[in-house]
Amino acid sequence: ITLALIDISLFAAMRTLLEGDAGGSVTLELSSQFTGAGRLDAPLDAVVEVMRETRRLVFLRGTVVQGEQDENLVATFSGIVRKPTG
Repeated sequence: ITLALIDISLFAAMRTLLEGDAGGSVTLELSSQFTGAGRLDAPLDAVVEVMRETRRLVFLRGTVVQGEQDENLVATFSGIVRKPTG
């Protein structure tokens, strides 16, 4: 579930932060590090930032957190997404 959230968050960040269409984009690389245990009774949140954008690629990184103040760090990640062609 955590890896699916991470992959989806990459495309959500592209669409929201870059105001573009993420349809047709492809994940080229995804690296994740699990840093702590998640709780079953609390939702997971992904916090993503765009590090760099080129003509064809977007470089992103982020964290997966839980808790009222995002105090429980569950994972960190970075990824490269290729923008849709055309």
